[in-house]
Amino acid sequence: MSERKVLQKYYPPDFDPSKIARSRVPKNAGPKVMTVRLMAPFSMKCISCGEYIYKGRKFNSRKETTDEKYLNIPIYRFYIRCTRCSAEITFKTDPKGMDYTCERGAKRNFEVWRKADGEDDDHKLETDEERLDRLEAEEAERGAMEVLEGKVVDAKREMEIADALDEIRTRNARIQRAEGKGEVDKALEQAERARAELELEKRRVEAEDEEAARRAFGRGIEIDEGVEGGVGEGTDMAGDGMMADGGVSEVPAAKGATVGSMPPPEFKRVVKKKKDFSAALGIKKKPALV
Repeated sequence: MSERKVLQKYYPPDFDPSKIARSRVPKNAGPKVMTVRLMAPFSMKCISCGEYIYKGRKFNSRKETTDEKYLNIPIYRFYIRCTRCSAEITFKTDPKGMDYTCERGAKRNFEVWRKADGEDDDHKLETDEERLDRLEAEEAERGAMEVLEGKVVDAKREMEIADALDEIRTRNARIQRAEGKGEVDKALEQAERARAELELEKRRVEAEDEEAARRAFGRGIEIDEGVEGGVGEGTDMAGDGMMADGGVSEVPAAKGATVGSMPPPEFKRVVKKKKDFSAALGIKKKPALV
């Protein structure tokens, strides 16, 4: 296996060093180029394949110093490759507009012009007619905005009026309900008063009926207090209700008793005699000696 770092080199026998022509190339013959790492300063679209390259994407590019200058500020050119088709894209710095200018290989998606009027030859100044047209358009837009604001104010006023009308209608309906409720209360009160009068009339009639019944059925045959007991003429001697002359004797009633009235019931408690169960079991209880 040969060594990686050799100390001697092979020269063939027919090697003639005098035939080798020496050529000197100046070191700084072309523009100075160096490899740098940068990010895309703007979003662009590749012309070859249509690939979109967003702003901030990193590339390994070649930086070249051009002969152009702006106010003694050097302008640099950068070379990058498309990420899809590897086509070369170049752009350079623009110190006058504080931006970058795309040269070839790609097209900017959006260009922001921050330059004042008259500083760039590519952008002509605004003419008087264009200025008048622009002012008229702004005035028309302002008038349209004023009309729109007026419509908004009118709509807001109409909404407030509608809300006020709804509130008035609600209050009137509440008042009407309150009045109707008062009439209903009055009707209920009158009905209650009439029912109370009917009840009183019914009670008065019942009391009169009870008094008439008591007068009609309360009459009885009362026994005078001056009746003396003993055997008189026509008195029942045998005590069997027959008189001596063959008539029926009248049985004296108690004082204040009426004919046809029943004696009051007696609620006397009857004590039953307890049964002696000792005789049933054959147990004979001896009498006490003492």
